[in-house]
Amino acid sequence: MDRRSSMEGQFMREPLSMAYSPCPNDTFVFHAWTHGLLADAPEVTVTHADIDVTNGLAGSDRFDVLKISYAALPEFLGRFALVPCGGALGRGCGPLLIARPGPGVEGLAGATVAVPSERSTAYLLLRLWAAGAVPGGLGRIVVMPFHEIMPAVRDGAADAGLIIHESRFTYHEYGLRELVDLGRFWEADTGLPIPLGAIVARRDLGARRLAGIATAIRASVRHAWDNPADSRDYVREHAQEMAPEVMAQHIDLYVNPFTADLGVEGLAAVRALLDRAATTGACPTVPRGALTFPATEPSGAL
Repeated sequence: MDRRSSMEGQFMREPLSMAYSPCPNDTFVFHAWTHGLLADAPEVTVTHADIDVTNGLAGSDRFDVLKISYAALPEFLGRFALVPCGGALGRGCGPLLIARPGPGVEGLAGATVAVPSERSTAYLLLRLWAAGAVPGGLGRIVVMPFHEIMPAVRDGAADAGLIIHESRFTYHEYGLRELVDLGRFWEADTGLPIPLGAIVARRDLGARRLAGIATAIRASVRHAWDNPADSRDYVREHAQEMAPEVMAQHIDLYVNPFTADLGVEGLAAVRALLDRAATTGACPTVPRGALTFPATEPSGAL
C-alpha cells in the first residue's frame, strides 16, 4: 500500500463528530449507530444540543454531521450536504401557534409572539402563514428556549407562542388553545409533507464517507424500528422528565418513512419550502442541484 492509500484509509477510519437534539425522535433514530450496535458503521462522537444551538454550530468547523432546521439549510449548503435520511419530515407534525383563551387570529395584529428560534422552520412557516392571514403583521418576536414558551404565554409574558416537538401534546395542560396548525396550513396549501429538521454532513468528507454516513443512518433507523427496547433507556435519559406516553407519541409522529429516505416527495417538499422562503427574502435562493446528495446518483436536479 502506498503512502497516499494509507493516509486515505486512516482518514476513512477517523471518528466522526456529530450533534443532534436530545429529543426522543433523534435519540431513538441515532441510538444504534452511536452505541456501536451496527457492524462496519463509522465511529462517531456525539454532542446533544437543541436545534437553535445546532443551527449556530453549523457555522463552525466543530462537527462533521449535524441536525439543523430546514429553514437554516440554505445558509450552509456551500459547506454541508443534505443527507437524504435521518431528519424530521412528515404529515400532521407541524408547529402550532397557541394562545390563552380569548380572541382568535384577528387578535394577532401587533401581538408579541414567542418563538424557539428565528432560524427555525417553525418560524419560517409562521412568517409564510402570517403574510396572508394577519393584516398589519405580527408585532414583537421574542426568542426563547422551546420549553419556556408555554409558561410564558400562560403567564402573559407573550400574547402567543410558537410550539414544536412534544409541546403539541401538552399545551392543554397550561390552559392554552391552538390558534393555527401551521403544518395543516402548509399541507393544505402545497399538498406536500412538512420539512422540519435536516441532517447535514460536511461536503469535504468526500463521497465515500458521505455514503457511509447515509448507510449508517438508515441502518440505525431500521435497528430502532426492529428493536425499540434497545434505545429506551437512552431516550428516557435525555427526554427532560417527559412522560412515557408523550415520548412514544413523539417518536411515532416524527420517525416515519421519510426518516429512512426522503425520496422524491420529501425532496420536493424541501425544495418547495426553500423556494417559497427565497421569494419572501427569508433565505438565499438555493441553486438547482444543491440538494442532491454527492454520494448518490442524482435522480433529478433539486
